[in-house]
Amino acid sequence: MTTDRAATLRRLHVPGSPLILPNVWDAASARAVQEAGFPVVATGSAAVSRVLGYADGESTPVGEMMAAIARIARAVDVPVTADVERGYGLAPAELAERLAEAGAVGCNVEDSDPRTGELVDAGAQADFLAGMRAAAGDALVINARVDTYVRGLRDRAAAVSRGRRYLEAGADCVYPITLADEGEIAALVAEVGGPVNILFRPKAPSYARLAELGVARISFGGGLHQAAHAYTQGLLTAIAQGHDPYTT
Repeated sequence: MTTDRAATLRRLHVPGSPLILPNVWDAASARAVQEAGFPVVATGSAAVSRVLGYADGESTPVGEMMAAIARIARAVDVPVTADVERGYGLAPAELAERLAEAGAVGCNVEDSDPRTGELVDAGAQADFLAGMRAAAGDALVINARVDTYVRGLRDRAAAVSRGRRYLEAGADCVYPITLADEGEIAALVAEVGGPVNILFRPKAPSYARLAELGVARISFGGGLHQAAHAYTQGLLTAIAQGHDPYTT
């Protein structure tokens, strides 16, 4: 079953017909995504961390994060891919094992240290991904985050170099998080040689345009949770001001 779900997730990464992943934060939001007809559920680490009472950046104890992923996986009947930041200090094989135990068949792994903000050596990150692949075989779809853009390095050659190394190490997709310029997306897709994930944010290219650019996966990170939380804050403000929150 696990290998079948991983194969389904992997097959849905189609350049030009991207898999759209509205990232979730708990079992209820996961069920809502499935009920809306999406074929895969993806967690967002920032959102899950906030729901659990922690800041983003690997502040969440690994046991609590894996328990949250497990609750989400139990709540739905579709493949689940989990955002696991830099891996919470686990060795590659242990990280792959913990994901399998939680019921996830995919994961995001960052190539920068969330505590320092520094990029991890590309060779070391490739070795980490290769270790996960060796441990999990085909039962895990690995989305390798490329953090050059989010860390302020506007160098496509560096992003492409990292992306290629990660794909060669066994990653299924690369994720140059925060990259939004259409020309740069098209160039990176053409040069990296594998499926590319783009983060959808306000003012990002439309889904249709990202498809035209050859993107294979579109995700939302913590954006949907931020929007839902802001809406909740509005309801609470209405109540505090003595208004009916349902008609305000």
